[in-house]
Amino acid sequence: MLTLSRKKNESLIVNNNIEVTILDIKGDQVKVGISAPKEVPIYRKEIYLQIQDANQNATSVEGLEGLKVLFKK
Repeated sequence: MLTLSRKKNESLIVNNNIEVTILDIKGDQVKVGISAPKEVPIYRKEIYLQIQDANQNATSVEGLEGLKVLFKK
């Protein structure tokens, strides 16, 4: 993991087209702004993990068996 120190209103660039800016720091909370192309999905980690879990459940054997039942009708 790369660790960087940034102050308020300072930024970093990722992959030449994503800019991450520190907008505000209050106590133990940091507001971060992200400028990226529309086709780049950006999620909070807890939401990303929920999406991954839902996708994995949807492709499980049980999920596939449910689809087979639907298509037999």
